Amino acid sequence: MKRTAPLPAGAGPAPRTATARKPLAVLATAQFLVVLSASIVNVALPDIRSGLGLSETGQAWTVNAYVLSFGALLLAGGRAGDVHGLRRVFLTGTALFTLSSLGAALAPSAAVLISSRAVQGIGAALLAPTSLALVLTLYPGGRARSTALGVWGAVSGAGGAAGVLLGGVLTGLYGWRAVFAVMVPLALAVLVATRMLVRADRPRGGSLDAPGAVTVTAGLVALAYGLSGPWPIALAGLALLGVFAALQRRATAPLVPARMKAVALPGVLMALLGAVWLGLFYFLPLYQQRVLGYSPLEAGLTQLPLAFMTSLSSWATGRLSGRRVLPLGLLVLAAGLAWLSRTPADGGFPADLLGPTLLIGTGLGVAFVRLTALSSAGVAASDNGLAGGLVNATRQIGGAVGLSFLTLLPSYGAAFLACAALTLVISLLSALTAQPTRKA
Repeated sequence: MKRTAPLPAGAGPAPRTATARKPLAVLATAQFLVVLSASIVNVALPDIRSGLGLSETGQAWTVNAYVLSFGALLLAGGRAGDVHGLRRVFLTGTALFTLSSLGAALAPSAAVLISSRAVQGIGAALLAPTSLALVLTLYPGGRARSTALGVWGAVSGAGGAAGVLLGGVLTGLYGWRAVFAVMVPLALAVLVATRMLVRADRPRGGSLDAPGAVTVTAGLVALAYGLSGPWPIALAGLALLGVFAALQRRATAPLVPARMKAVALPGVLMALLGAVWLGLFYFLPLYQQRVLGYSPLEAGLTQLPLAFMTSLSSWATGRLSGRRVLPLGLLVLAAGLAWLSRTPADGGFPADLLGPTLLIGTGLGVAFVRLTALSSAGVAASDNGLAGGLVNATRQIGGAVGLSFLTLLPSYGAAFLACAALTLVISLLSALTAQPTRKA
């Protein structure tokens, strides 16, 4: 294949042909794998627990080890892409993700599995923000960016439901190790396709704020861990985050520059949505298997309507404009979660699951597309990597912290109802935020 010169930092031609859609497909697939990894394990948790002798805490950390390491390192991963080159960091993260997925599939013990999941999260922290940054670079604005973000929202939202679906099918047919093994060839395909289809960008240069990266990472890890364990550790995490904030004011090249304050409120909304998203896909398959008696395969197949509605809603949202789209979409999501909170012990799929999941899928599609657009609106091209890191970091850390609280609730119904209440808060706050509109 003919080699081309690297693009300048932050530069890239707007796609004009069908060929230009291929890089978007590759980068969206990478994002799909990142989201898939957070949810595909959920339906397999009962089998993993019995196979490796996991405790209740170990079961939660099979999920949280990935989510936490992923979320805590996203800011550093995004800024590393800006400094050292987006494609270079993306390829590094994808390779690490591939190897750790193989390690999880072959894990002989709970400790090895949880460690592999943590390393998998580190790889995802490098590839996720840089893949979104590459998309923002390829699609600098207008209707093309709206369409690209619609695709991005579709894979981000549907990845949760697809994870439960694929996890159920694979666990039912081949056992729990298959949920990790399946990601190895997919990640390898992304690695090869990226080298072939995505042009190299020129690194922006500069330096990575190491003190800031260390303090924010340690602070986020300690906070999330302490919320599900020793409270003094959570307080230490808050103290470290305070140190991080102080360092950012004094640093010559801060990890999060003051100019990124414009996306602070969208980041908060994305963090709250992350708690709802992770809580939903953690508790839903457990309710289906432990209360309704579904097999892993049955629990997975029931996610098809949710995945379909999320994809359809994301596609449609990329073509809509107006301030009310996001608040209304969140109200639909809250209604679905409140309906789901009934959790009858003798519930049936048509009467008790189908209706709620259709509403939930519709609301998730709207929320992911609009909040991603808000989180990247007005960001300079040189900050695309950091913007991608912020979008993903807020969602993942919000998910980890939220799950720590939700697991303290007495029932699945209480957890779903708490998610519904949280969604109402997001809807109210989003109504106060200016929404991006579609450009002709």
